[in-house]
Amino acid sequence: MLNVETIRKVRQAHFRDGKGIREISLDLNLSRNTVRNIIRSGITDQKYERTAQPHPKLGTFIERLSELLQEDSDKPIRHRRSAQLLFEQLQREGYEGGYDAVRRYVGIRKRALGTALVKAYVPLEYAAGDAFQFDWSYEQVELGGVQMVVKIVQFRLCHSRKPFCIAYTRETLEMVLDSHIRAFEFFGGVCCRGIYDNLKTVVTKVLLGKDRVYNRRFQNLASHYLFDLVACTPAAGWEKGQVENQVGVVRKRFFAKRRRFVSLEELNEWLAQECRNHAATAKHPERKDQTVAQVLAEEKDKLLALPASPFDGYHENVSRVSPQLLISFDRNRYSVDAMAVGKTVSVRAYADRIVVVMDGTVVGSHRRHLGRDKAIYDPWHYLAVLEKKPGALRDGAPFKQWALPEAMVKVRRILEDRTGGDRQFVSILSVVSRYGLESVAAACAQVMMTKPSAVTSSSTFCPGHTTWNRRWNRYRYHHNCHC
Repeated sequence: MLNVETIRKVRQAHFRDGKGIREISLDLNLSRNTVRNIIRSGITDQKYERTAQPHPKLGTFIERLSELLQEDSDKPIRHRRSAQLLFEQLQREGYEGGYDAVRRYVGIRKRALGTALVKAYVPLEYAAGDAFQFDWSYEQVELGGVQMVVKIVQFRLCHSRKPFCIAYTRETLEMVLDSHIRAFEFFGGVCCRGIYDNLKTVVTKVLLGKDRVYNRRFQNLASHYLFDLVACTPAAGWEKGQVENQVGVVRKRFFAKRRRFVSLEELNEWLAQECRNHAATAKHPERKDQTVAQVLAEEKDKLLALPASPFDGYHENVSRVSPQLLISFDRNRYSVDAMAVGKTVSVRAYADRIVVVMDGTVVGSHRRHLGRDKAIYDPWHYLAVLEKKPGALRDGAPFKQWALPEAMVKVRRILEDRTGGDRQFVSILSVVSRYGLESVAAACAQVMMTKPSAVTSSSTFCPGHTTWNRRWNRYRYHHNCHC
């Protein structure tokens, strides 16, 4: 078969340069008949098309394969057998050929029967304020000097194409709730609908058609912000194609090189600013004369107004407080107040903190630790235990890194070397709940200003001793403290 280059050279030599057939055949090493056919036919291209496809091994199984395809033609698309399943069926019946021969024949037959899937899509158009789309993506970053994969929540307003991205280290429900709260604040309003795929943190059960059973807390979020929940058909990513496309844009534009950040907060601040910069410069795909930010400014009037207060976006679990005043959550342990020992409490997990509640009273609050197998203490939770067991002050794990005011630290160091000093310092700590930490620290500073001879008495630092009371009352008088 002649290629296009050879045909071009023959035609140019004859029609442009005036060469004869014999001369051309010698120059190009072609037969005279070939040169003559090119000149006389006027062709500029030549393609080979096979009139019949040989099936050396499949030949005896073609009839059986046709029967199987005919059986599938009357079934719903999701119940039809793939070429791989048909290949395995023929193998069980004695077929010894390869998979490619079966795959090619199946493709030809499906096109002939009209059962081949046509990958065509209907263009979608959304009104201002109508819908937003949601998805997750994963990116490699260096966070605090450690290489790790962060989970990026992607939001996109369907009308204006405004993006919003925020990073987390988990894909749990509280992260999903927190991302919605921040996204709505970023956009300055809420759309009427939210479009999701069937992620497990949102969709509890997939029913027929578009019916879904949604997570209860997620429904509370939707009710608070007054938007409808819409789940895509399984394996139909085109139904939220805008945010699917945004995932690629964000990866190419924001994370083309490995990014380094000190903390997750710094990463999220950078992401929010990059989303603003992108919207300010990117042209709207339908309104070529406007940027995404300009179209968003028009769309804001159509968005639902934000509620007076944001949604309380926590995920609640129950836990039992151990004798060490610890509860377990997400493979870490957190301390709670001594009043909750041995009782069952509610653990409210936010994206950035843990709040422990018992009978409507907060008995513990900590910044959330996203590592594993760590114990996070609040020393003040153990004050009631210290009053009965003051000796635990020296070796107790919660008190190793206790950040107390400098004056109280000095008093503690002085009392450590004295008999009964631990009990005396615990007595000082016990009045913090009544007078406040700053007031007690100031009183300690006043006592430290006494003469060395007065300080040598260990009882000077005991609340109830004359020196302590005199200094404490003087501090209260000068600072108008009437508690």
